[in-house]
Amino acid sequence: MASGETDRCRALNDAPAAGRSRIRAYMPLMRCLLLMTLLALSGCSILAAPCRITSAAVGSVPVVGGAAATPTNACGDVLDP
Repeated sequence: MASGETDRCRALNDAPAAGRSRIRAYMPLMRCLLLMTLLALSGCSILAAPCRITSAAVGSVPVVGGAAATPTNACGDVLDP
């Protein structure tokens, strides 16, 4: 193998590591943005939507639906007072 081919192989092997280190460098910023977004949406009905949708689906079951939907209704009430 020629030295030019060896250098190319080394460069290809180092490329994924360089990409991972760039992602790691931005990880604190991404976490901060996620936290700020969640805090901005706290008390918002967007966060309660999964509970409300599940409650509606469970509540549509005949006979036991109303009782089974009570905990998911409570979840929605906590998230969206």
